[in-house]
Parts: sequence; C-alpha cells; structure tokens
Amino acid sequence: MSTLTKPNHMGRKISRIRELKDMKQEALAQAMGTNQQAVSIMENSETIEEEKLKEVAKALGVSVEAIKNFSEEGVFNYFNNFYDNSQGTVGNYHCTFNPLDKLIESHEQQIKLYERLVQAEKDKVDYLEKLLKEK
Repeated sequence: MSTLTKPNHMGRKISRIRELKDMKQEALAQAMGTNQQAVSIMENSETIEEEKLKEVAKALGVSVEAIKNFSEEGVFNYFNNFYDNSQGTVGNYHCTFNPLDKLIESHEQQIKLYERLVQAEKDKVDYLEKLLKEK
C-alpha cells in the first residue's frame, strides 16, 4: 500500500460527519434505533455494509454519497471559502435605526400607560369617596 493514498475508512468518515453536526454517539444511536456501543464499533470499522450506510446517512441527515466522498480537506476548504465570502456581507450591514432610540421610545410609552392607569385609579377613588359622603 502506498503511503500517499489514504485509506477509505468509512467509520472515521461517519465519526467526523457526526462530530461536525455536533451529535454525540448516543444521539446517533437513538436516531438509528440502536445503542451507543454499536455506533462506537461501527465508527471503528473500516468497511460498512451498504444497508447500514443508508441507515446512518438517514440518521445524520446526509446522503450516502456524502459519507463515501467525505474528506477533511474538502470540509476545511468549504468553511474557509464560506468564511472569506461572508466577511464582506457582514461588514456592509448598516442598521437603519438606532436601537437605543427604540428602547427609549418604548420606555416612554410605558410611562404614559402607567400615568393613565394611575389617573384612572385616582378618578375611581374620588368617585367612591363621593358615594360614601352621599350616604
């Protein structure tokens, strides 16, 4: 075997995809209807049956081809390109309103509402006092 070719270890590929999806072995096992030990054994296996691979792909939410063609380099290249491309978009975002102004406006509305509530209570007290004096 040449040292330049990397082995096609299906279990490691599944393990890396699971980790990239921030999923624990227990969660994958539950999605597949098995236990954590079975997932661990599967991830240590170099080859996996096609039916089992379909089951794993479904549980991970990826295609069988994605598992078979998975490579660390491809993932890093994807995320590096994604990061570089998104940087310009985020930097060009300009807020069209001042959030502090919106907060102050909301606070002023609450103050007005409480002032009306207090005035309504005062009116009610005055009315009840008037009724008591009439008796």
